[in-house]
Amino acid sequence: MARPYAQEIEKLSETLAWAGSASVDDLARAAQTASLGPLVAVGSGGSLSAAHFLAQTHQSLSGQLGLTATPSGLLSEPAPRSAAVWLLSAGGTNVDINGAFEDAVAREPRQLAVLCGRAQSRLSDTAQQHPYCDLLLYEPPAGKDGFLATNSLFGFSALILRSYLEATQACADWDDIEQQISRLLSAENRTTWRNSTAQVWARSTTVVLHGPNARVGAIDLESKFTEAAIGNLHYADWRNFAHGRHHWLAKRGEESAIIALIGDDDEKLAERTLSLIPDDIPVSRLRLPGRPEAVSLGALAASLLLTGWAGEARGIDPGRPGVPEFGRKLYGLPLKKSVKSRSGAEIAAIERKAFASHKLLVERGQFTFWHSAYSDFNERLRAASFAGAVLDYDGTIVDARARTLPPDEDIARALVHLIENGLILAIATGRGKSVRLSLREVLPKGLWPSVTIGYYNGLEIAPLSDDRSPNDTTRPTEALAAIAARLRAQPEVSLCAEQTDRAHQITLEPKHSLREDHLWLLAQQAILSERASGVHVVRSSHSIDIVDARRAKGAVVDAMRNRVGSGAILCVGDRGRWPGNDHELLAEPLSLSVDEVNLDPATCWHLGSEGSRGPSVLLEYLRRLRPQDGRFLWE
Repeated sequence: MARPYAQEIEKLSETLAWAGSASVDDLARAAQTASLGPLVAVGSGGSLSAAHFLAQTHQSLSGQLGLTATPSGLLSEPAPRSAAVWLLSAGGTNVDINGAFEDAVAREPRQLAVLCGRAQSRLSDTAQQHPYCDLLLYEPPAGKDGFLATNSLFGFSALILRSYLEATQACADWDDIEQQISRLLSAENRTTWRNSTAQVWARSTTVVLHGPNARVGAIDLESKFTEAAIGNLHYADWRNFAHGRHHWLAKRGEESAIIALIGDDDEKLAERTLSLIPDDIPVSRLRLPGRPEAVSLGALAASLLLTGWAGEARGIDPGRPGVPEFGRKLYGLPLKKSVKSRSGAEIAAIERKAFASHKLLVERGQFTFWHSAYSDFNERLRAASFAGAVLDYDGTIVDARARTLPPDEDIARALVHLIENGLILAIATGRGKSVRLSLREVLPKGLWPSVTIGYYNGLEIAPLSDDRSPNDTTRPTEALAAIAARLRAQPEVSLCAEQTDRAHQITLEPKHSLREDHLWLLAQQAILSERASGVHVVRSSHSIDIVDARRAKGAVVDAMRNRVGSGAILCVGDRGRWPGNDHELLAEPLSLSVDEVNLDPATCWHLGSEGSRGPSVLLEYLRRLRPQDGRFLWE
């Protein structure tokens, strides 16, 4: 049974303290990934307000586009693959958010994240079945919300803000913001605001005016007033109000009142606007001091408080307004089944390769071509007699988000099984000794001599048993030394990236929200400025690598070829699209990707099950290799 709204509101300070002390390591990492590109935030009801807060925070702090969608909107206008898609739900049980997840996971966006307030829910359970999804579980101490979203909304928003501040290394300080919001929630400020708004509730229509930073508070107020039938509510920012919306007051001023959400940046415009409002229209000014980020969260707090006072004045408890029978039936109606989520592995593989939907390919008359290319590639795989395999490491054998950990047990068991049955294995990695140490944790010592490692993108090749490799003491070559010096003199690189110089490779790892594509351009500019030849730049799942070799990971394939003779070699990686650091590896005739594919219809297909990427796809591939007469067949 829903609780009285007043009891929920009394928990806001506790929720704020929880959001300020909870671990946000995973959430901040997810925010950092999201910050590298556009984001679509998805939610229904009260969670839609949290989605608006996320989209606004994302755009404000990362500088990347942030959009909001309902589940139905996401299905009708899917996000591009280049976007991060975040789904927000307090309970994780409603049919709409679960339908949206089913569609989104099948479309395999750049990032898929679920922020949920209940571990034991359908949404959480489904998300756990897709390892590439970031499942972010935060259960507010206040417990389940009543009819309206309260503590879950406020807690989620505070967690999102805190995480984005950390992920983007923003100037704003969370402790300062938390103190500011605590002051807004104080008994003294509540009394001030309540007295100020008392004159408003006698009028049936409330007009909320706001600046850009307080927009989410206005959006949430409209949602709550409508969902709990508290009254009519319109909202507009200060300037859009001037474009016709003021006419409501001219015709219906006697039934209207204004609540003004005023941030520090809005003060001058707000007062000039309010000075022109007719004197017989009540105006309540709610001050939201502090930085823009504090204004956004403060506006949300204001919405939660105002809803309670309006409900009390009008004889409605927003926490339990009563739900009509037809409303229960409406809530349970199923979301239209996504066509995408029913397409199957074959269509998924073709869509990944063609960078277009099945529907669009059919309309363009291109589907037959791609289906033929898919069939031809599969036939070559099945006809091959594999003697060896060359595997990328980060993003392929291990999840890039957990690359400091050794491979999962399932991957390790599959590798051991294949090696013991005669498969010759090589690993091509952009990293050094850390990969050797991680692999030794999961592979039996007796197998180490038979496993080859191509360190630093194949520039140093040695058996796993070799303790002396790789050699990290050698100074950079002359060509790389000049490039390294130029990069270190570049302010953006020195401030926003971690640079490591080695004999044949410079590694740049972005910090904060420095976009990978921008860091890649900086590296290219350094090479052009030095007029360096024989040097090229590749991207991994976590870094930009500058190497001074004509052939990098391809050298590992060459070494493998010397070992296997006429036997076929299976090559697997995650960054097959140029300038990914696997593009050379996955240009080999029998190559598979677990994530990004190239544009060549004859190589580098992603044949994993729909809605999958990374190590889980590699595991599928490894399990399809069957030993026969000393070789391996693809099944």
